[in-house]
Amino acid sequence: MKTAILLKLIIATMLIATLSSCGSRSRVITTKEAQSKVSRSEKKLERLEDAVEPEANVRVAEKIVRHARGFEGTRYKFGGTTKKGMDCSGLVYVSFLEEGLSLPRTSRAMSLQGKRLYLKEVSTGDLLFFETNKNKKVINHVGLVVQADRDNIYFIHSSTSRGVIISSLSETYWKDNFVMARRVI
Repeated sequence: MKTAILLKLIIATMLIATLSSCGSRSRVITTKEAQSKVSRSEKKLERLEDAVEPEANVRVAEKIVRHARGFEGTRYKFGGTTKKGMDCSGLVYVSFLEEGLSLPRTSRAMSLQGKRLYLKEVSTGDLLFFETNKNKKVINHVGLVVQADRDNIYFIHSSTSRGVIISSLSETYWKDNFVMARRVI
């Protein structure tokens, strides 16, 4: 009888150990707080990558912005990804894709990618996320930073009223609806 209980206990312990090891290295990212659980070795690897290739990332960011600026003046079209019509996430999506970087297609899904930034850390190529519908507290708009200095942040996006334009984060509407900034490259 004691042997059977001991055997069941050993099997249960092995089963728990096996199941708990699956996926233990994956990242968990929340929307508003954007808290990541990353192992120490992954953090060291990220710091090493940042130290080795910052110039390359800057060049890629500049190319992404240049591609996005090619759509300036394009009218807004929900779901659009061409010169015939473009929505905000479509603009970001195709601009990154031009450099071989795949992002999710919606602004809400994009907001879960990369590293969350303080505004003072924002630079060219980073993404800004907004909640423009006060009835629904969800991210529904994204812009791509084209210039950031200590006085202002300028971003390109596709607005429903004016199409693809460059706006300033210091404008009251954008400042009031801003949620977060993220770096995905």
